[in-house]
Amino acid sequence: MTTISSNRRTPQKFIAENGALAGLLLLALVIAIMQPTFLSAQNLVNVGVQAAVIAIMAFGMTFVVVAGGIDLSVGSIAALAAMVGALTAGPVGLVVGALCGLVNGALISYGKLPPFIATLAMLSVARGLTLVISEGQPHETDAVVTFLGSNLAPMVPLPLLLMLLFFGITGLILTRTNLGRRMYAIGGNEEAAKLSGIDVRKQKLWIYALSGLFAAAAGLVLAGRLGSAGPQAATGYELDAIAAVVIGGASLSGGVGRATGTLVGALVLAVLRNGLNLLQVPPFWQQVVIGAVIALAALLDSLRRR
Repeated sequence: MTTISSNRRTPQKFIAENGALAGLLLLALVIAIMQPTFLSAQNLVNVGVQAAVIAIMAFGMTFVVVAGGIDLSVGSIAALAAMVGALTAGPVGLVVGALCGLVNGALISYGKLPPFIATLAMLSVARGLTLVISEGQPHETDAVVTFLGSNLAPMVPLPLLLMLLFFGITGLILTRTNLGRRMYAIGGNEEAAKLSGIDVRKQKLWIYALSGLFAAAAGLVLAGRLGSAGPQAATGYELDAIAAVVIGGASLSGGVGRATGTLVGALVLAVLRNGLNLLQVPPFWQQVVIGAVIALAALLDSLRRR
């Protein structure tokens, strides 16, 4: 009887875990039928490059969402890290991003602020600092940051390789480390996690620090692609990062999420934007379509939890 019951649950589990991938393939098929140039090698590489920045940022967001939190500051942290990297050096930008994440974690863990409020405050602070140190002007990146947005060879863009690297790191952290297992435990039931001996406050410091670090890396890749760091760079990217995580099957209530799902979610957004551009859909309508897709993903998440 147990075997039969398990077999009956298997299709539901498969759909829940692979629905985003099926949606991505279906979306790509529809766009390819309507615009065959979508499947050209150059365009597919472009889709991967377009997905890279959001994907790297979303991988960091995955840690936060799995642990039952939210981080609205990643777009502003990305801009601040990119600006600091442009004015000093890239590694300094990464340190700044991690420090911003630590501040978020401290406010949430020790200051007892809700994640929404703490990270909303950091969104404003980081964006303000970016405007202050840049004096409201874009700044050219140095050779190191510019290299992050370059091609190692024809059709081999470094941003795409970096996206795959961060994908691997995220998967390893979530599935092969104590920190990853504790993320799931905290997101599943924080009180139970405390009773089991997990230092939840300390873990949240690490989780938000990782989110800030990944956001900084995404900001540097973006600056490398553009050749400059702008004070308004990555505006609104935090929403795309959250959307990629949710589309990929993570639950906003915590305890559920995978690196593979987040990667697929970021690719869905990139394919959708690329396809709408190829089909010459006006930008305003593109926002409507993307918003509808995000709402649908959130609805499916709600139905799955119920």
